[in-house]
Amino acid sequence: MYARQELHEPEKVSLICNLLRQSPPGEFGQVVQDLSALVQDDKLVRQEAAHVGACLNKNNFTPVQINGHTVLLTHYNDLGGNRFFDPQDKFSFEFDHLRGVTRKPQLHGVMLDEGELWREALHRGLKAYVSCHFPAGNCCVFKRSLGKRHIFVACIEAHQYQPSNHRNCLWKSDWTFALTPFTTQVTGILLLQIHYFRDANLHVTVSKSVSETLNVIDQSQFTTDFVKFLKAEDTKFHTAILENIQALSEDIWGKNLRRKLPVTRTFINWNKLLNGEQLNTDVSNTEMPLYLLKHTI
Repeated sequence: MYARQELHEPEKVSLICNLLRQSPPGEFGQVVQDLSALVQDDKLVRQEAAHVGACLNKNNFTPVQINGHTVLLTHYNDLGGNRFFDPQDKFSFEFDHLRGVTRKPQLHGVMLDEGELWREALHRGLKAYVSCHFPAGNCCVFKRSLGKRHIFVACIEAHQYQPSNHRNCLWKSDWTFALTPFTTQVTGILLLQIHYFRDANLHVTVSKSVSETLNVIDQSQFTTDFVKFLKAEDTKFHTAILENIQALSEDIWGKNLRRKLPVTRTFINWNKLLNGEQLNTDVSNTEMPLYLLKHTI
């Protein structure tokens, strides 16, 4: 018999935070409940969950409903003290990361300068693109001023959280550039996370960084070119993921798993295993949530 060793509080905190940070998209609340039951210290778990949840929400561009429309929680509109800024309706609000509720909205003045006019034009173009290509997508464009120079960040988020169907999926991207004469360098990061847990426990995280120089003539021209660039990069990323998932599925069953199974000196009916209803792990089939995020390319 092994004696049960009680963890000290710093060790508990470290363990709780590490597990919370690994929460798959859309499953943070369930992880908090499970940890509370395991640790038997609900107050400590909820205390740490409030801090970790704030970071995850901003990293995942979590959408929240306020005043009848959607705002993304990001590092770009974080005002501190759990307050966030809505660049469209020009107000700020407080968000409870543990309970998932907004409160204390108030006006947040913004100067209607040239940079704000560009931001609004970019938001309209981005919103039209997202509405057309992402069935469950949201977007925001944020502006920051560095002296006389305006920096823009365009954020896209799309998700399908369906734990009852054993799948959760998040697609996000952010695009950064400065408003400069004639040309500007656009840099983007695309990321996809999938958790699929029917017949298997599959975690997939894929990311890609891109960069391109675009001409800057006026708002209409640049917005059109910017959206075309986004669409081209989204399409490349989406297509490459589907091709690699199919190749991964075939490689796992045809090569890697065959070599790593324990030696039992018995024959395995591979056709039955691949086609059997009890172990159908072909991640490229239509049960995977990727096609729900971006079905028009």
